Formats: sequence, C-alpha cells, structure tokens
Amino acid sequence: MSEPNASATASLAEEAAKLDAADELRAKRADFVLDDTIYLDGNSLGALPAAVPARLADVVAREWGQLRIRSWEESGWWTAPERIGDRVGRIVGAAPGQVVVTDSTSVNVFKALVGGVRIVQGRPAGRDAVRDEILVDESTFPTDGYIAESAARLTGCTLRPVPAPEMAAAVGPRTAVALVNHVNYRTGRLHDLPGTTAAVHAAGALVVWDLCHSAGALPVGLDAHGVDLAVGCTYKYLNGGPGSPAYLYVAREHQPRFDSPLPGWNSHADPFGMAPAYTPADGAVRGRVGTPDILSMLALEAALDVWDGVSTDAVRAKSLALTDFFLRCVEAYVPAGRVESVTPAAHERRGSQIALRCADAGEVMAELIRRGVVGDFRRPDVLRFGFTPLYTGFADTERAARVLAAVLAGEPDEPGAPGEVA
Repeated sequence: MSEPNASATASLAEEAAKLDAADELRAKRADFVLDDTIYLDGNSLGALPAAVPARLADVVAREWGQLRIRSWEESGWWTAPERIGDRVGRIVGAAPGQVVVTDSTSVNVFKALVGGVRIVQGRPAGRDAVRDEILVDESTFPTDGYIAESAARLTGCTLRPVPAPEMAAAVGPRTAVALVNHVNYRTGRLHDLPGTTAAVHAAGALVVWDLCHSAGALPVGLDAHGVDLAVGCTYKYLNGGPGSPAYLYVAREHQPRFDSPLPGWNSHADPFGMAPAYTPADGAVRGRVGTPDILSMLALEAALDVWDGVSTDAVRAKSLALTDFFLRCVEAYVPAGRVESVTPAAHERRGSQIALRCADAGEVMAELIRRGVVGDFRRPDVLRFGFTPLYTGFADTERAARVLAAVLAGEPDEPGAPGEVA
C-alpha cells in the first residue's frame, strides 16, 4: 500500500476506535456468537444470538422430549405465532394484535396480495368500482414478482411493473394493490414508505410493503404511516436463523375483511371443531394456515431477546454512521475507478447496506471471503455489504474497506489475518 494510503489508514483506524468507544450499542456484540471474521452479510443471514442454542436445546429435550404434546398448551406453542408476532410488531411499529409469525415471506406475499385485492374488490360498487390492476416494484426480489404475477391471474387483475420511486405517480383509478419493497435488495436504496402509502391511499388502493431488508435495520412505522399490509423475513437483521418463519401484518382496520386465499385449520374460528365449512378467526390469527414450525419459531423468539431495550432510532443512527464511514474508507483506500457505489448517498434513500459495482465482483468477493471479510455477490457485478448495527463495529468497517482495497490492488493477504488459508 502506498505511503499516502498508509497515512490514511492510521487516521481512519484511530477514528474507528473512537467511534467504537462512543457507540451506545457496542455491548450488544457480546450477545452474538462471533469470531474474528468481519461479517457483513447480515442482510442475507444474521449472526447467531448467543441465547438461542440453549433455548433450542430446552425446546427439543424438555418441551418436545418430555412434555411432548402437552407443550402446545403448557409451553405456549399454540399461541407462539401471535406472541412472537407482537414482538416483531414492536420493531416495525405495529401495535399488538396485527402481526402473526407464520410461513415464508413468499407465502405471506401471496396472502397479502390476494387478500388486499379481495378487500378492494369487495367494496360497494361506485363510479370507480373496477379495480383490476396490481402494481409491482419492477426491481423487486424476483420471487415477489413471480407471486404477484400468480396473484394477478388468480384475481383477474393485470400486473404492471413500475419503478418503486415512481409508484406514487403510477397508481390510478384501476389500481387495487401496489406491492413495494421498502429497501431494494440489490442496491440498498430505501424507498419512501410514508409518501408512497399516502399516494396509494389517495388513489383508493391498498399497499403491501416487503420489509425484508428494513425490519431490524431502521424504524418502519407501520401504524404511524397507515400501512395496510406488510410482510417480511426474520433471518436477516432479526437474526432468527436460516429458514426462520416470516411474518404478516394486517392493519386492524382491514382484519374483518381480510379473506386469506390460504384458509387453514389454524386460522379457523374453531380450529379443533373440524367443521367442513371454513369460518375465519378474528384478528391477526386469520393469517395462519397450518401447524406452526415450532422449533424455528421458538429459536426466533429467543433471538428477539437481543432487541430488549434497543431503540430502532439508535439502530438507524448507527447504521447510517457505519455506512457513511465505510464509503469514506473505500474512497480513501480503494484504487480510483475500481468500484462505484450504487447505493444512494442521501440518508433518506439508503438502507443498511452498501452495494459496490465492480467489474470482477465474483472473484473479488471470493477473495474477500478467503481473507475473512464476508459480504456477498449479486450477478453480474455487485458486491453487497450489509451492516448490522447490533454487532458490526467501526473497526470492522475500516478493516473491511482496507482488505477490499488490498484485494483490488492485487496485494498479498496480511499475515495471520482472519480467514487466511495456510
């Protein structure tokens, strides 16, 4: 590394140490199982909270192994989807009774879209009674698009892809529902939830928000902004573990008219009555379908303990500070012209990740991981780095940028660095 860069390294490393010392969330790192690897892939799979293994062992050995079927009542298994849903609700700004933890994000997108269209199409007829259009964020995570296309066919709607920043202007008198990602999974761009929601409502439609890349990284404010329906996963910033169940938010005002396209015995008003005809339960329970996946659900419940006493405003402040600092370090260290940030610089348009365009991104990320800096690669040319404020520090951030610069400059690995292969 050249002498000017060496000087910049010392200065930024000292700044990182000061920022870490002043970080009000720094003690949270001890609540996770981490090593010397710099883990910047929490936007794909969050780190393991330290309390989860013992809790899961107890669920398996005692609740399942000893209590067996009694645990549905005695251990609270039956009410877990709503109980844990309320804990997720606190993180995304939803009052109790509106979030249920259940199924996968994909399944919940389907339920929310079809249920939303049915609410709108079930309104009393009027001059604008024809609501036969679903808008979808054109750069959405592919599965959301696949599900939206299927939901459109099922409900007799036309699917219209629209850039998320243009959704507010695109919604019209035929729109039933708009499906929007709060944060773009590739670029980390944060979309305008309050403004888009207000515009969709002004046009007489409903909005479904996908919170996969925002819940646990920034304040969402579902109730405060009048969101109709929302979905999200729990294995990213909520650290619920691989394949942990997703969640579905149905605003209280819509619950009596929410007609799920996947009715199941778990959402029946009398689930053990085994009646041949379906009668939906009241409240968020309508979002359930079949038997809850108890092992992963209770692992998630234990994982959510790390959020006790944590303010999402503090999380957001640290997220912005981390991503700002990372961009400064990249600018100082990385050879000019080798990468380009595709994540907006403006705070109001940035989630909690930085995406860098890089011509040989696949090879670069593979080498970064070999050297102990774990991000991920999105074809054809994007390096993604997710910053999880509960356990990512400023020294981690500075070192990640320094290793990235070394890889891009073709410099050898540092002796004894994490991830070094003998």
